[in-house]
Amino acid sequence: MIKLKQLNHQHHNEEVIKKSTFIAIVAPVISVEQAHLFIKDHSNLNATHNCWAYRIKDSYRFNDDGEPSGTAGKPILNAIDGQEFDNTVALVIRHYGGIKLGTGGLMRAYGGSVNRCLQNADSEIIQDFSRLYFSAPFPLIQSVHNLSKNYQARILKEQYFEQGAHFEIELLSTNQDNFKVDANNMSKGQLLWLHKDGRSAT
Repeated sequence: MIKLKQLNHQHHNEEVIKKSTFIAIVAPVISVEQAHLFIKDHSNLNATHNCWAYRIKDSYRFNDDGEPSGTAGKPILNAIDGQEFDNTVALVIRHYGGIKLGTGGLMRAYGGSVNRCLQNADSEIIQDFSRLYFSAPFPLIQSVHNLSKNYQARILKEQYFEQGAHFEIELLSTNQDNFKVDANNMSKGQLLWLHKDGRSAT
C-alpha cells in the first residue's frame, strides 16, 4: 500500500556541507502556476544557485539552475517522490563556500536537504494507493485497459509472455476490491491474480 502525503504548511531546513550553505524550503501547492510563483518569490538572487522541483499529480518539473546537469533538480524531485509527497514544491538555495562537492556530493546535498526537510515537516495522508498484480490472456488485454481507465488506475507494468501479459496496476485502496470483482466478472475468471514476486495469489 502506498500512502500519498501532503504538506500542511511551509517548512525549511538549513545545513552547511563543506562550507556551502544549503537552505531547503518546501511548501504545499495546488497548481503549476502556484509552484512557479513560490519559486519566484522565495528564490534568493544573491545566492549561487536556486534549484527546485515540484510534483503536482502527474505534472512535475525540475531545474538545476547552473549546477551540473542531473545533480540538483532531479535529486530534489526524487526526494519528493521518495517521501511519497504530492502537491509539493521544493526549493534549495545554495551559497557556495569555496569547496567543490563533485557530482555525487551535489546529488546527496540537494536530495538529502529536501529529504530531511520533508521528514521534519508537518503533513497528512491524502490518499492510499494499492497495487494489484495479475496476468491476462491476449484476448482480454484491451478489456483490462478499459477497466483500468474506468477506475482511473495506472498501469505501471505490462509485460508480455506467450499466453498474454503480466500487469502491475496502481489504484485507490478503496477501489481495489470492486476492481477485482469487476475484473473477474469481465474475464469470467480467466485472470490469474499474483503476488508481487509473481507467485499465484489464488
